Amino acid sequence: MEHNLHTFVMMQKAISIIPSEIATGKLHSYLLGAVGPRPIAFASTIDERGIPNLSPFSFFNVFSANPPILIFSPARRVRNNTTKHTLDNVLKIKEVVINIVNYELVQQMSLTSTEYGEKENEFIKAGLTMLDSDLVRPYRVAESPVQFECKVTKVEALGKEGGAGNLVFSEVVKMHLHETILDENGLIDQFKIDQVARMGGNWYSRANKGMFEVPKPLSGLGIGVDNIPEEIKSLKMLSGNDLGLLGNIEKIPDKKDIEEFLDANDQIRSIVKNKDSGELLKIIREYLDNNKILSAWKVLLINSKLNGNTRKN
Repeated sequence: MEHNLHTFVMMQKAISIIPSEIATGKLHSYLLGAVGPRPIAFASTIDERGIPNLSPFSFFNVFSANPPILIFSPARRVRNNTTKHTLDNVLKIKEVVINIVNYELVQQMSLTSTEYGEKENEFIKAGLTMLDSDLVRPYRVAESPVQFECKVTKVEALGKEGGAGNLVFSEVVKMHLHETILDENGLIDQFKIDQVARMGGNWYSRANKGMFEVPKPLSGLGIGVDNIPEEIKSLKMLSGNDLGLLGNIEKIPDKKDIEEFLDANDQIRSIVKNKDSGELLKIIREYLDNNKILSAWKVLLINSKLNGNTRKN
């Protein structure tokens, strides 16, 4: 047995890395790929002018029950060594709401990681509901199954260069739980809460369903859920995740885009000719499920026009 184990170990090829000898970005990728799945702190903060900020962080966990302490770490940006609005905010207003992310809001959460300007409200951009907190100033995410109102007791910088973390020690002063995630004993049902966790690259893990992929937000700025036409946003078939996907494009397709799409698609031309909105909705669902977001947009706009809703291009 020992001989077989020794042979197995000797057969494994490995690379060895000294962190200081590789680029920070590459090291960051190795760390994220190796240490996971990681829970996500969906952190809501507020600046001294009252402007809210909402951003996700996967360097996060619970570290104490008495006192109840959560710690998350907004790192300095690797590319230019700047700090994020969340860190700037908690250094001035020492309060934060940490919202737990479940599968139903993962796409909207992902959209908030887009680096909008400091005056932009990520709640609005992601189509999430701002809920007043009871004991702290930052808002809660109403859609989150668990929301922790916290006082920031300490912020500990781990370095001064790009990629350095900043530990935000957050003491829970009040927590809110959706009743729908509780079991018959009033405790959190691990199946009902349906949490997601972060892995490397574009990958996430869903509690009991396994891995799934979420395309990274645009390097530019997505239009946001707030810029989706109301007649589309109000469609009952669209979930929060669908809206998050639709908000992660740089530009809504115009009339020319739609005409070219129709010219190349006999099936959809035929459906439009028959004025069959139900069939268009089925195709939209298929496109969204397969992350064909621009195609879904075009059919949504075609469907809106078919139902008498027009918009200016």
